[in-house]
Amino acid sequence: MSSLPILQSLKESILTANVKAVYGEPIAAQGKTVIPVAKIIYGYGGGAGTGGVGNSGTRGEGGGGGGGAIAIPVGVVEVSDQQTRFVPITDRKKLAAAVAMGIGLGMWLGWRRRR
Repeated sequence: MSSLPILQSLKESILTANVKAVYGEPIAAQGKTVIPVAKIIYGYGGGAGTGGVGNSGTRGEGGGGGGGAIAIPVGVVEVSDQQTRFVPITDRKKLAAAVAMGIGLGMWLGWRRRR
């Protein structure tokens, strides 16, 4: 059994990438249309094998595969009469806290190294 048919089958079942996978259904409210945007990540793999174990006369065979996908929201496209703009989803407080923690950890490690 070849691994190519397994990989092609996985690709067909998992890889359904189209515009609808990245851009959600538009939502209209208060004179604006909001379109959700996401980053889609796909991954899959598979394999097959043949042959018996050791010198036995039995013939071995095997195959398998798997895959998955994840959608990460990244922002919205906001459409109004005046303008169209992309509004990213960011958490500035978390980003600032992570930077501060990194600087603090770096300073603490540098201080410990000098001792």
